[in-house]
Amino acid sequence: MLNNLTTESRNPASEAIDTLSAAEMVDLMNSEDASVAAAVGKQRESIAKGIEVIADRLRVGGRLIYIGAGTSGRLGVLDASECPPTFNTEPSEVVGLIAGGQTAMFRAVEGAEDSPERAVVDLKENKLSDKDVLVGIATSGRTPYVIGGLEYARSIGSYAIGFSCNEDAALAENCDLTIIPVVGPEVISGSTRLKAGTATKMVLNMLTTGAMVLLGKTYGNLMVDLRASNVKLTERTRRIVSELTDLSEAESEKLLKRCDGELKTAVVAQLCGVSAEEARGRLEGAGGHLRKALEG
Repeated sequence: MLNNLTTESRNPASEAIDTLSAAEMVDLMNSEDASVAAAVGKQRESIAKGIEVIADRLRVGGRLIYIGAGTSGRLGVLDASECPPTFNTEPSEVVGLIAGGQTAMFRAVEGAEDSPERAVVDLKENKLSDKDVLVGIATSGRTPYVIGGLEYARSIGSYAIGFSCNEDAALAENCDLTIIPVVGPEVISGSTRLKAGTATKMVLNMLTTGAMVLLGKTYGNLMVDLRASNVKLTERTRRIVSELTDLSEAESEKLLKRCDGELKTAVVAQLCGVSAEEARGRLEGAGGHLRKALEG
């Protein structure tokens, strides 16, 4: 029943929101949002476990697939789409699926979330396998599309992670791991694009960022595996090489050209005094970790 869900309850703090000034609404929403980080923090161990599992599966050729409906689905697609430019992943490595397909990214597709069978079709079309991790995102914890996907994932041996913002979420029965930050009633009752959506974004950020760090996609807090696909990223690549090698940006640009634009290769070649080919070999031997390649 919807009335039993925390995310559907009325929030006493906002019962008179329609009488507030714009500034008072900002204060109210900011105050409510301040509790989200604490709720996510209580899920520390589950999120960390998820990061480790995702990294392990990606390391051996598996994929991370998000599945959700409405806001939950859109946030999964968003997080997946940010991985290639940020971490130089292939688009197929992190995938976001939304009930109703691409159309649902921009316009609600009525009834799409109510079909568990549709989730199975979508996952089969994307060739979900026992190597993969499926993260089912449903802030209510009861979305049939997401539960159907998680159930199918477990039946074929995929690792199933369920995300919800309600305790005693129905999806938990079909998961290997659950992440459940309970953010409480929304400022507008049932509008889970608010605190629940913020919690979702925070957790998905942690899952992919944490996994990519474990896979060697960063050096310290620098994005050393980014894809220079536009002017901003090209400049960032050059700047990072300069910072790590003490070369001028002009010298870094020449070095990157000799290394086919590969940031990590350029850094290893310069700091270890080796050719681009040997630098690639060192990186391969270090599993792609720049720090290990430099220390080895």
